[in-house]
Amino acid sequence: MRIGVIGGGAWGTALAQVAARDGSPARLWARESAVVDAINQTHENTPFLPGVLLSPLIAATGDLAAMAECDALMLVVPAQHLRAVLDAVLAAMPGRDVPLVLCAKGIEAGTGKLIAEVARDLAPAAPLAVLSGPTFAREVALGHPTAVTIASADAVLAKRLAQRLAMPMFRPYVSDDVVGAEIGGAVKNVLAIACGVVDGAGLGQNARAALIARGFAELTRFGLARGARAETLTGLSGLGDLVLTCSSIASRNYSLGVALGQGRAATDILAERTSVAEGASTAPVLAQAARGVGVAMPVVDAVCALLAGEPVRDVIEGLLARPVAAEFG
Repeated sequence: MRIGVIGGGAWGTALAQVAARDGSPARLWARESAVVDAINQTHENTPFLPGVLLSPLIAATGDLAAMAECDALMLVVPAQHLRAVLDAVLAAMPGRDVPLVLCAKGIEAGTGKLIAEVARDLAPAAPLAVLSGPTFAREVALGHPTAVTIASADAVLAKRLAQRLAMPMFRPYVSDDVVGAEIGGAVKNVLAIACGVVDGAGLGQNARAALIARGFAELTRFGLARGARAETLTGLSGLGDLVLTCSSIASRNYSLGVALGQGRAATDILAERTSVAEGASTAPVLAQAARGVGVAMPVVDAVCALLAGEPVRDVIEGLLARPVAAEFG
């Protein structure tokens, strides 16, 4: 299976590295010419993943038509840009329904659709899979031990992808719960911002642990309302990813929250960054989607308030002033 990766950021580059580890060529499309040149000339993605030596079997290109030779495409672009990029991909390779592996984590603004629903709109005949789980790009690219979920309604496709990508230090597990895998990845980004705020504001480890637990309760309620299975939400793509991104400054969403907790404005923080913190875009979409299915998500609502510029102290006091309630129910 010849793997192509659409998206030349840190995560796309790390997945190309995984795809090339067994000695197979991997092709990577990047929008930025600097990324294409750096990978092809120095085997390093200096703009987005500096200091990581990449396999010489990774060939970068800025031409989408060059991806037509691939047997499967991993789509690793920010959730809010997926529709436009996938539309361009399909136009560059008409008549081909290659498997699409969706690696973005988020919910589309405007439509409230999960990434697989967006892909299905544009490519109704293409086999679909979702890759999600607790993954920092640099660690994956360096070959540190990692486990992920590959979810697809097509069990044969999920198994083929898992076998193709599996390496001693990269272990895929297969699932047929696409909705659960997607929701875990989308919601945890928003909760990671909240946990970063706790640390940035100096509220302590007790508060962060409580926030992770209550945030996971919100993730579970929303996931079940959208048709996810509970076991998926407690797995790698749900609880596993949540724990990782809510506890490390290496998480873009967590680091955004830390800066918010220190009193900085979201607009200023995001303007300084070249990488995308998906949770900032997902939070208001998620809050609206939760209201649409009658699910209370107060932590998510608090993140939305912080991103909109409300003072940290006021938002925290509002959360703590909520009426006492049963933990479960």
